[in-house]
Amino acid sequence: MRPKTLLILVLLAAAYLLGARAGRERYEQLTSSLTSFWNSPDVKKARKKAKAQAEKARKQYA
Repeated sequence: MRPKTLLILVLLAAAYLLGARAGRERYEQLTSSLTSFWNSPDVKKARKKAKAQAEKARKQYA
């Protein structure tokens, strides 16, 4: 087996073990914080602005 492939497998195994140890409670905590971040007024404003700029660019180059 190539060293790069072995390294990737080891990293995946380590990530799985650490994730399994953290458990459901940590998962809920992460999803809650990500959801609150995604729905914060500043982020909503930035998403709306980025969408408008993308639409403008799409129309300009289409």
